[in-house]
Amino acid sequence: MREVVILLGILASLWIFSLVEAEDRTVYFTWIVEYGDISPLFIKQRGILINGQFPGPTVDVITNDNVWVTVVNKLDEPLLFTWNGINQRKSSWQDGVLGTNCPIPPNSNWTYKMQMKDQIGTYNYFPSTLLHRAAGGFGGFNILARSIIPVPYLKPYDEFTVLIGDWWKKDQEELQQILDSGNPFPSPDGLLINGNPDSTSFTVVPGQTYLFRVSNVGMTTSINFRIQGHKLALVEVEGSHTLPEMYDSLDIHVGQSSSFLVTINGAIDPLTDYFIVASTRFMRPTLTATAILHLQGSKTAASRELPAAPIGQFHWSMKQARTIRWNTTANAARPNPQGSYHYGSINITRTVILANSRAEINGKLRYAVNKVSYVNPETPLKLADYYNMTGVFTNSSIDSLPAGPVVLGTPVLSVILHDFVEIVFQNNESYIQTWHLDGNSFWSVGFGSGQWNPALRSRFYNIYNAVSRSTVQVYPYSWSAIFVSFDNKGMWNLRSANWQRRYLGQELYVKVWNDEPSRSTENGIPDNVIYCGKAKRRN
Repeated sequence: MREVVILLGILASLWIFSLVEAEDRTVYFTWIVEYGDISPLFIKQRGILINGQFPGPTVDVITNDNVWVTVVNKLDEPLLFTWNGINQRKSSWQDGVLGTNCPIPPNSNWTYKMQMKDQIGTYNYFPSTLLHRAAGGFGGFNILARSIIPVPYLKPYDEFTVLIGDWWKKDQEELQQILDSGNPFPSPDGLLINGNPDSTSFTVVPGQTYLFRVSNVGMTTSINFRIQGHKLALVEVEGSHTLPEMYDSLDIHVGQSSSFLVTINGAIDPLTDYFIVASTRFMRPTLTATAILHLQGSKTAASRELPAAPIGQFHWSMKQARTIRWNTTANAARPNPQGSYHYGSINITRTVILANSRAEINGKLRYAVNKVSYVNPETPLKLADYYNMTGVFTNSSIDSLPAGPVVLGTPVLSVILHDFVEIVFQNNESYIQTWHLDGNSFWSVGFGSGQWNPALRSRFYNIYNAVSRSTVQVYPYSWSAIFVSFDNKGMWNLRSANWQRRYLGQELYVKVWNDEPSRSTENGIPDNVIYCGKAKRRN
């Protein structure tokens, strides 16, 4: 009898513990978004500040946290923020792009309500409207693992968020006018690390190990990241733990994020500082930004002999990309091992080939996907779909490999919930491309040169431990292949992360659907939804 009582007591304790664990906390942020003076390249210009900060504040939350971000728009234009890589489980209503949300009008506010469901990792946020991103408004967004879920490396002494991006001296409206007039986008004037080209400093303790969360928050340019005198142990990319490969430097493409463990030198006497270096890739002239790795107790400045960028170009970078592999023995946000999902043995529902191109329409430069250059309708696609409005978009309105000239349109790729889709990004241009999918992670299974064909699967695909992420690069005159399990119902943006191309039409939407109107598969329309376009009369 005593054993039964003890057992019942243990079960009761576990039940109470499970109730406590089930109560996921809610964290609240209020962002005042306004214009202010900044001087990132040593000339005063207009920048977008969040709570007076440029870059914006770093968001640090924990797996399964409910996150409410109230955006107070004090700009003189409508505004949206998007959450780069955060999956928005069952709620594309919170995605923050014009296909899913009406923008927040000037002098008003709107609250994003999101849950960091079953997700860890290094991400970022930025304004998705017009060319606001060229004025700032971006920041880091980190999701830490819950304390009961082990990570596959020793706890670092501390961690740093590092935001690297290209920058222009021209105002965002001037840059927008260049694109609106049909002219090519200008090359950037500089490169920034946390908003500065050369004056950011990170203080560290010799001998300790730190986690550096690095995001490329630029608009056009791939970068190479390195730290003078130190190796980089890659341990995570966009929500997936990786095998801890050691690198002298790593290419990080537009929109991508990576996390590195760095053990600080401590045996050198006297102690010396080191440079953190970022430089642009695949462009001339090369732009470089530096920050200081300041060792506590050091009185010796870092050597000006900066570590060199890789000599190799696209071939070198593609070879390096193939070395980034999933750590299949590590736990993810949930207790199940990441590798328990054997993506390589799942039957592909369909294969979609998406080719980017450029063209002139009415004498102006446009970019396209499969010969369709995207134009935002006045009514968000998500609202039109929810209310069954006609004349906004057509399901399955993008062909796999169409013929004919580039046309303007609103392309939507329609897939059924839980379809397992192979997408091949075919790049027939000399410009490196980067693609991002909102609301879903995908396995980046293959890279190759030339034209893709099915026979290349057996030669170039990694069907065992390809990394799961949300942003993939496509090298010039090359292809990249991904596998996607579309298990997140909603209307999701698939776009070029190269912002000038996205602004001029290189994007589409993926409608993930089934006939079941259930909150178990998708959250209902938010009670604070903003109406516009054809839906405006519902206010």
